[in-house]
Amino acid sequence: MVSTLALPVVARRVEKHWANAFAVANRNATAARHFGYWWVLVSGFFEPLLYLLSIGIGVGGLVGKVPGPGGQPIPYDQFVAPGLMAAAAMNGAVLDTTFNFFFKYKYAKTFDAMLSTPLGPNDIARGELGWAMMRGTIYSGAFLVFMAILGLTSSPWAVLCLPGAMLIGFAFAGLGMAATTFMRSFVDFDYVQLALLPLFLFSGTFFPTSRLPDWLEPVSWFSPLWHAVELCRAATTGSAPSAGSVLGHVAFLVVCLAGGCWWGVRRFTRALTS
Repeated sequence: MVSTLALPVVARRVEKHWANAFAVANRNATAARHFGYWWVLVSGFFEPLLYLLSIGIGVGGLVGKVPGPGGQPIPYDQFVAPGLMAAAAMNGAVLDTTFNFFFKYKYAKTFDAMLSTPLGPNDIARGELGWAMMRGTIYSGAFLVFMAILGLTSSPWAVLCLPGAMLIGFAFAGLGMAATTFMRSFVDFDYVQLALLPLFLFSGTFFPTSRLPDWLEPVSWFSPLWHAVELCRAATTGSAPSAGSVLGHVAFLVVCLAGGCWWGVRRFTRALTS
């Protein structure tokens, strides 16, 4: 009887926590209506688009076909496009939880103002993670539409790329938030690019990881971006990887998501309350 009576109380607490997190994300969405900030959002979409037009289509005309999922040859532009889509989700989430997060945390004192309301540190952290994930999903969704216009999606299963983009966005958002709490100035953001660049180049985005040296290929398997790229590429090309392979990729991303979000919320909460 006691446990039954306690259920509504627990449900109200959970609902309150999610409502508070949504309020933080909604605040960011309202702030994004400013003209200047929307240009920042648009710029994040054009970077992978320029890579696709220059490397995927331009260089792809010289490369021809490359081994796709299951070893089946596919045009190079169809190989690169889903990789760039996954990278767009990663970059969108990381940039929002590093540069923008650092500015609100250190300079604008936005979080200090939020703490003067009924919001707590956990509410702010969850809301910021949710907004970063939405930003990465927006980039990926817009990029997927452009891929469809160019005829780079040969399967209706391409819509499954969006859940994969949400997974990698959430995972990197948590890692980015945790890393930002260690930073003391904008100079430290050079380390962010130092970490993202190898992931971007050696996670199967531009070439199959089987072309890497024997000692380096297994290292790429520990990259969250590689797992997201493999899922997106399989969906857009319509290949049917084994159920174990799909579950393995999803499980790895879920572990990164849970670990990244836990670490990010823990570090951010400690930073605000110290």
